[in-house]
Amino acid sequence: MNRDDKGKKPSKGAVDGNSRRKFLINSGYALGGIVVGGALGSLIKRKPAAETAPVKDDEGKAVEPKNYNRALMFLTQDQFRIVESATERIFPEDDAGPGAKSLGVAFFIDHQLAGEWGFNGRDYMMPPFYTGESVQGYQGRLKRKEMFEIGLRELENYSMTKFDKSFVELTDEQQDELLKAFESDEVKLTTISASGFFKILRSSTLEGAYSDPLYGGNMDMNGWKMRNYPGNQMSYLTIIEKDFTKIEPNSLQDHLVAH
Repeated sequence: MNRDDKGKKPSKGAVDGNSRRKFLINSGYALGGIVVGGALGSLIKRKPAAETAPVKDDEGKAVEPKNYNRALMFLTQDQFRIVESATERIFPEDDAGPGAKSLGVAFFIDHQLAGEWGFNGRDYMMPPFYTGESVQGYQGRLKRKEMFEIGLRELENYSMTKFDKSFVELTDEQQDELLKAFESDEVKLTTISASGFFKILRSSTLEGAYSDPLYGGNMDMNGWKMRNYPGNQMSYLTIIEKDFTKIEPNSLQDHLVAH
């Protein structure tokens, strides 16, 4: 039997508090994490997430750590550059804050296209297919990833036809002109409607600017900061009865804890 620091045996029936907490934590893991609150939860002292030591170069200066989430999962390099340029015109940088490029919107779209959203994994995609009314939205057989592939190719083709340049080489005004032509269906496409592609590109741009940074956009929560949006707060109990209080936004990562 273990003895305490003074060499005395623990009293009969005594239980070590740390051992009990470890048991409850491990039990929570085994039960799928159901031990999360109440009387049992109060026994489990959680430590805050450990702070990561700053990365320094050979001269001892702090450097920005690499963000390994900034990688392409679906788009090619050329497609990515077109998306990055187009979304920046839809959500440009101005005095209010950063634009789509700085917020990482193109990465958000790329990652979404690589997942269920891009493959319409949760949509009913069985025939018959009809042309939907304007209030119905998209009703076709093509998946979103296919719509983006076609739309980006047609945007590039239209750019080469009209200006003899790639879309990414155009001036801001020229890019706006092409995007407006797609929005108004001035450009006639056979496989998809130009306006349909523009709508999905625009909605994806806004989603990438304001979604949780977990999904690749809204870099450093700057999209939320521009709107004074609090993000993912666990509770408002401390301020709910006060006058308007501006609070720093939280992302899902901010709730991460280490035991």
